[in-house]
Parts: sequence; C-alpha cells; structure tokens
Amino acid sequence: MIEHTFAPVEVAEGILRVTYPMPMKPGHVHGYLVQTDDGYLLVDTGLGLPEMPDHWAALAPLLDRRVSRILVTHFHPDHVGGTADAVEATGASVLQGALDHYQCEKVWGSDAWVPELAAWFARQGVPPDETAELLEVGSVYRQFVHFVPQARLLREGDEVAGWSVVELPGHADGHICLLKDGVLIAGDHLLPRITPAVGLYPDSRPDPLGDFMASLERVAELAPRLALPGHGDPIDDPAGRAREIVRHHHERLAETESGLRDGPRSGYELSCTLFPGDLGAAQRRFAVAETLSHLERLVLEGRAARGGDDGYVTYTQR
Repeated sequence: MIEHTFAPVEVAEGILRVTYPMPMKPGHVHGYLVQTDDGYLLVDTGLGLPEMPDHWAALAPLLDRRVSRILVTHFHPDHVGGTADAVEATGASVLQGALDHYQCEKVWGSDAWVPELAAWFARQGVPPDETAELLEVGSVYRQFVHFVPQARLLREGDEVAGWSVVELPGHADGHICLLKDGVLIAGDHLLPRITPAVGLYPDSRPDPLGDFMASLERVAELAPRLALPGHGDPIDDPAGRAREIVRHHHERLAETESGLRDGPRSGYELSCTLFPGDLGAAQRRFAVAETLSHLERLVLEGRAARGGDDGYVTYTQR
C-alpha cells in the first residue's frame, strides 16, 4: 500500500513525486515535481484538505528550487482541489486544459450543476431516495475543491518547459498528459492496478468510452517507456497496460450487451447487474455513469438502441 507523504521521492531523472492524503479509496493521490530552468513544474495538487497549507509549508525547505508553475491534468477533486492552496503557498501560475477548465468552472464554480445532475440521474432510473444520497455524497467534495479561475489554457500540441501537451480524453473529457523523452506524466489516464472510471454525465462528450479507447490506442502507438500515474506505482510498460485496459472494456461491452437480452433496462437497473451489491452512494454514482458510457458506445456501434418514455431513458438490445 502506498502511504501519503510529502517527502519528495525521485521517480525519474529530474522528476520528484509527492503523495497527498485522500480520505477515500485508493487512499492517496500523486503529484509530480518536474525540474525546469525557472523552478519546478508541479503536476496536480491533491484535495484541498484543511491540513494542506501546513504540508506545503513543510515541503518548501525540502526542495532545491521554487515551484513556479502548476499544471492540472483534469478537474476531478483529488487532482484540482488543492490548486488554490498550492498557489497561495508558492505564488505559482496555473495551467489547465481549455475544455477541462470550462468543465471545472461548470461543476465546481456554480450551484446550477447540482440540480442539473439530480434531474439527469432521475432520467437514468435512479430512485429519488438514492438520487438524493448520491448528490449528498458528491456535495461533500465541493468544500475540498479550491480551483483557480484564472489559468493559462492549454491544448493539444502546446509545450510546457519542453514537455508536449497530449490530450487524452476518456476518464475526463478534457484530460491532458505531458510527454517528453519517452516519459508520460499520465494523471488518471493510465493506472497500474485499476481501470480508470469512464462515465457519461450531463454536458459531457457524447462517447466518453470511445474517446477513452481511442486515447489508449494512441498511447500504445506512442509507446512511452515509462508512465507516471496519479495513483499507484510507475508503469514500466505503458503500451501493454493501455492494450490491457482496451481488452477489459471490450469484455465489459459484451457484458453490457448481454444484460439487455431480457428487454429495456435503464442505466441504473443495468448498473446493479454489472456492479452488484451495496456499493454505497459514491460508488453507485460511478457505476451508473460507467454503465451509461458503455451503453452509449453500444448505441453508436449499432448493438443497442436508446429509447424510453415518461421521462426515463432506457436501452434495448438490437
């Protein structure tokens, strides 16, 4: 098990890893300090927990140069949440993908997102009491998300201190990674032991699973020699791991299609088949979104049809 520690650990030449606390599974999230000519580039900032300012103060004396820039790979709480705290501690400027920054402001910067999400989950067949619980759990994270509205917006092909910005959507629509000399700083695009969650949400790209599998195929083609993930240990065979995750999702697509044999199913109903048991509100929320991403991929492949009435969305096998 990886424990959180702010003591920097060298994981590649010129790259230090810090590990932030995370009060839910997997219990940690990594940030990376990349040496540049004008200071460190920090990739991802963890959750904005109350103890983070003290951690940043303790980290500064351990570094041989200042943190001059912060790059956010994607807007999920454990990657963007501590950004404002890190800026306050370091004075660094912030960089974020253009689409990701838009979605960050929509989700974390507006109260309109919560009722929109509630109505959307209801259309996917989630019962009212479970919808309320899903949203209550999701709202807990809002207090730990301190993002920065003013950021330099990045796009595919931009460079940051000699590193190429690579857009790899799927886990998040606007997920970006950095690539240089065969090293991929991967965020949550590629993880060593678990498959990154890929969910469909309101105002998301219409085919997140298709985007994700295409992004994985791209990593396989780029064939970096090392990937530094947001969770877990460094990945020594990123191309092999990418292909492994693609195979997993083809298997899950077949399972999803099989689950439609007995007639129309909502995303919520089918999620209870694919992800059985009492998962708790937070994990059920991810299960519903993940199931929907697979259903929409089946629709696009002509293997399922979307329909429904009375305000509910259902899917059938073709």
